Amino acid sequence: MRGGVSRRVQQIMRPKLHKDSYYLDLLHLCKTTDNIKKTHAQVVVGGHEQHPFIATKLVDKYGHLGGSNLDHARKVFDNLSEPDVFCWNVVIKGYANVGPFVEALKVYDDMRWSGTTPNRYTYPLVLKACCAERATHKGRVIHGHAVKCGLDLDLYVGNALVAFYAKCEEVQVSRKVFDEIPQRDIVSWNSMISGYTTNGYMDEAIRLFYDMFRDEDIGGPDHATLVTVLPAFTRVADVHAGYWIHSYVVKTGMELDPAVGSGLISLYANCGHISMARAIFDKISDRNIVVWNAIIRCYGMHGVTQEALGLFHEMVEVGLRPDGIVFLCLLSACSHAGLLEQGWNLFHAMETYGVAKTEAHYACIVDLLGRAGDLEKAMEFIQSMPIQPEKNVYGALLGACRIHENIVLAELAAEKLFVLDPKNAGRYVILAQMYEDAGQWQDAARVRKVVKEKEIKKPAGYSSVELESGHTKFGVNDETHPFTTQIFQTLLSLDRIMGKEAPIQCDAIM
Repeated sequence: MRGGVSRRVQQIMRPKLHKDSYYLDLLHLCKTTDNIKKTHAQVVVGGHEQHPFIATKLVDKYGHLGGSNLDHARKVFDNLSEPDVFCWNVVIKGYANVGPFVEALKVYDDMRWSGTTPNRYTYPLVLKACCAERATHKGRVIHGHAVKCGLDLDLYVGNALVAFYAKCEEVQVSRKVFDEIPQRDIVSWNSMISGYTTNGYMDEAIRLFYDMFRDEDIGGPDHATLVTVLPAFTRVADVHAGYWIHSYVVKTGMELDPAVGSGLISLYANCGHISMARAIFDKISDRNIVVWNAIIRCYGMHGVTQEALGLFHEMVEVGLRPDGIVFLCLLSACSHAGLLEQGWNLFHAMETYGVAKTEAHYACIVDLLGRAGDLEKAMEFIQSMPIQPEKNVYGALLGACRIHENIVLAELAAEKLFVLDPKNAGRYVILAQMYEDAGQWQDAARVRKVVKEKEIKKPAGYSSVELESGHTKFGVNDETHPFTTQIFQTLLSLDRIMGKEAPIQCDAIM
């Protein structure tokens, strides 16, 4: 009898004990707004709308679908009398992922005013919203809040701060945060390497990539690491790094996907290894527009224009719609190859594919006409442009005028460039050199005087040599190297040896 009563009680109580999990499981299965609303209605009828777990799950499901569903999520949240930190985080996540991003920041402020203490998951979400909103000052304030809570050295928060400051172009602060993280993971390293590459600090990105191997807690680079560091190796044209990454992908069985594949193609292209770039391209099964752009650029930059044009037509045949980048690569290739007709056809074809023409595309046509010597038509083309010509267009015209020694148009182009690109010393130098070639010494002196008075400095040129420790840069009369004295002494010795050997070689030739 006792056993029978006990089983009866269990049967009666079971729905109450498992009602919460029932709604949670039901919400987990919901994939559409209508399904969520139906479950939501059951929750309200059952009197569970104030249950923290169920309410949080409802907010999360609405927020995940985005759009107008965020309004439904917000209504569920606003109806809660005492939302916990997890529910606050879910609301912030919804806005941080799809926007409006400023609303994520407002919810965070409301959270603090309510007396709810943010946790280690709150700060990465709200910092993500700061990145999207470009709210640099607000991000610094939130960093201060994390410090006060003692969470600034937390791995999740630290990684988020590294990414935040890097995206706000404060790379030095990003590195400082990175160095202070006590136990870094692969995300930490990837975030910092990405911060360097996206902000143009290629040498620093490469050094950090090699430093990563000294971290015993990191098993080695992952897919994200290779994607972030490949642009740096591409910029410095380090083909040995390309070989290593290529081998690493093969040995580890990593998928040669479009992200890594296009990076390797660009690296091999910059190093002049066209056949290797093509081999990578042929091995990528799922080729997207980025992969096609990379291989077309590879052929175009090395003067193999017909192959680039052939790949363009092949890309269109497989059903991919070309974008502005591929047209830019092709127009540049046609310009350097002197293919005037093909260049014009491509320029007009952009309208057929619904690709918007930017100033860079117009600059390519000006360059195309200029290299062909038709400067008057190039000028007419500029005057007929439907958009305002900027520095790229007039820069292309000035370069063509330099080639064909047209000082009249060069003066017009330079006059525009001195307004549009006033700090570019190269523009002044070209005009001054043209004046000197024409014997107009007073005009040349006038231009150079302007450069001096405005303190416009041309970026110092440098050479780069690859050593065992990496790439080392040096300029003319560079005395920053620790072995400067020995280097210059060796150069002087070589100069003396060459001076002695030269007469002997000349006599032998005679």
